[in-house]
Amino acid sequence: MPEHGSVPSLASTLQQQLADALTAALPDAGAADPLLRRSDRADFQANGILALAKKLKGNPRELAAQVTAALPAGGLIKDIEVSGPGFLNVTLTDRAIVETLAARSADADGRLGVPVRAEAGTTVIDYAQPNVAKEMHVGHLRSAVIGDAMVKILEFTGEDVVRRHHIGDWGTQFGMLIQYLIEHPGALEHEGDAADGEAAMSTLNRVYKESRALFDADEEFKARSRDRVVALQAGDPRTLELWQGLVDESKIYFQSVFDKLDMEIRDPDIVGESGYNDMLEETCRILEETGVAVRSEGALCVFFDDVLGPDGNKVPLIVKKTNGGYGYAATDLSAIRNRVRDLKADTLLYVVDARQSLHFRMVFETARRAGWLNDGVQAVQLAFGTVLGKDGKPFKTREGATVRLEDLLDEAVTRATAVVREKAEKVGLTEDEIVENGRYVGIGAVKYADLSTSAVRDYKFDLDQMVALHGDTSVYLQYAYARIQSILRKAGDTVPAAHPELELAPAERALALHLDQFGEVLFEVAAGYEPHKLAAYLYQLASHLTTFYDQCQVLSADNAPEVVENRLFLVELTARTLHRGMALLGIRTPERL
Repeated sequence: MPEHGSVPSLASTLQQQLADALTAALPDAGAADPLLRRSDRADFQANGILALAKKLKGNPRELAAQVTAALPAGGLIKDIEVSGPGFLNVTLTDRAIVETLAARSADADGRLGVPVRAEAGTTVIDYAQPNVAKEMHVGHLRSAVIGDAMVKILEFTGEDVVRRHHIGDWGTQFGMLIQYLIEHPGALEHEGDAADGEAAMSTLNRVYKESRALFDADEEFKARSRDRVVALQAGDPRTLELWQGLVDESKIYFQSVFDKLDMEIRDPDIVGESGYNDMLEETCRILEETGVAVRSEGALCVFFDDVLGPDGNKVPLIVKKTNGGYGYAATDLSAIRNRVRDLKADTLLYVVDARQSLHFRMVFETARRAGWLNDGVQAVQLAFGTVLGKDGKPFKTREGATVRLEDLLDEAVTRATAVVREKAEKVGLTEDEIVENGRYVGIGAVKYADLSTSAVRDYKFDLDQMVALHGDTSVYLQYAYARIQSILRKAGDTVPAAHPELELAPAERALALHLDQFGEVLFEVAAGYEPHKLAAYLYQLASHLTTFYDQCQVLSADNAPEVVENRLFLVELTARTLHRGMALLGIRTPERL
């Protein structure tokens, strides 16, 4: 059952009435789906009678007439027409539309009448996975942005969400870094604030470059570095202390980047590769003892009939290497064990680059063979495509280097601030507001460009287009919200109020019906892990609002007071829906812009 305060959508109410009418008119049909959808010919169209007529060997138009006669009179339905081979075109009453929206608006907890799913479970979502002692680049953007949006959407719909940031904090490169720190005490120290992210990354970059140069040039240092890896894996206290210093310094940097992205990353949620070290040997032992993994050329491997190399031979998932080192698969499989057994996950959601799809398919199948994933747990890769430059090629600097994520975000904020400044005098923004709004618009533009594209598709990173005031951009949506706030301020003492007795103009009806779909869209997005559908809904909402402005004066002196109040009610609910929807995408909506 929906929670107290939730408001059924017009579509769900109509769906239930049609289903009841089908049962009443055609008791022999059993449970039947009206197949309700939005329509250009009316508010909704029900297409389910055609299939039902074939099943009952009846005339679809006659069956449609029987169903129509069984529907309750008045209230929800204004007009119903039988069309074609038994389709029902349904138009709702203006009163029902406004009363439903009024109930949504009156929802005191800010959910706009959207229910919490009663059957919600626990999802562990793995996203935003940078590497220790390495700079974050444009390739880290999509996992962070898509993952953060899905966390917010799943939590809003009622899911218990556990966040996990599987950072790269283990491996052979740490032997080199730690050995360098041992031989160069104080190398991690830097001038200025200890919590300065850029200073932290500058220091880490310097340490990495200097240690790599020494590693490549000095065979003795290389040998000592390899011995240091063994000491790290064996848990040597001094080695672990220096390793922890690298991790802590990296977290300062990570946090500075995530702060720029306007994202919350909590330290307890950062459980990197090292978090599963104690489980690796047991994971391998279980796989080998159960026959899921076998020894092949000294390595512990899992084979699949449908994963073949160019030579036609099976390509294995390597769990443990010939030299005794553990592969990524060992860590990923151990993480699955932990998330199912200890975190009680019903769903494991991995927001990971599409290029790793084969790896995760093999990992998931291995976990199922081992019994760690059962029928009660689903594992899903929310795969995403590549960020491209304007030329359609992977996004690089002019020199061919990978673009630093901080540089990209700073440039977006700079461009957006310039756009905000152009309008600032007209709106009366202070310098502080220009700077703040420039950040919200710039970061929002980057996020929206990512989230408005189906995750699995590549997309072109074009800042000029992203910060445009028109078209499918976050700036267009932010301006729509700010414009409503301006109207509400100009309304003065006139309070938004719903007037169900009024007849709605076509643009009012279109806006109202779209507002009513908010909850259904959210549940579709949550079920399919498709945040681009929420972005599309919000863009359509802003487009309906633009048409409404063009056709329906809100504060006109020619309007009766109740018309003004009702239109203020519609635009205020639109603003609240835009604000909530954008927040679920991780995007701010400034009050003045």
